[in-house]
Amino acid sequence: MTAVVTDPKALPVTATDRSIELINAAAQAAADKLAHDVLAYDVSDVLALTDAFLLASAPNDRQVKGIVDEIEERLLKELGAKPVRREGERDGRWVLLDFVDIVVHVQHSEERVFYALERLWKDCPEIELPEDAKATRGKGAEHAAHSGLPVDGADGADGSYAEGGGAGDAGDAR
Repeated sequence: MTAVVTDPKALPVTATDRSIELINAAAQAAADKLAHDVLAYDVSDVLALTDAFLLASAPNDRQVKGIVDEIEERLLKELGAKPVRREGERDGRWVLLDFVDIVVHVQHSEERVFYALERLWKDCPEIELPEDAKATRGKGAEHAAHSGLPVDGADGADGSYAEGGGAGDAGDAR
């Protein structure tokens, strides 16, 4: 009988070495610009488009843009990687950098809670990140608590919205 592995952290990472290298450099760049809650998932077994996602957030639009700029600059300078697509920069609420091998999502903290990408990819293996990036975990909730904002940013304890709202809701004015 075969054992079933249910802990995503225990699943083997199948992303390429190049993807892991890009993820680690991007995670370090995000941490250096004080990103919150930096996480990476190996999506290579479930998506044909890319190997890995990096998620990071910041409490304001300006910081989102600063993190994105640092990631883009660092990956170009250190690894010769340039994004083939950059989306969402104008609003600065959710910027996506597509490097083909990896996709980087830098979101405003409110978007991070609202769209909850972690829930979509929770069954994928988490990629081990540099210590500085790991140290960012929980910083979003810490910032919210010090700012007097609700820690989860939503009505539900799990980050879901009680009425309307949610990923893909046509009534969302953002």
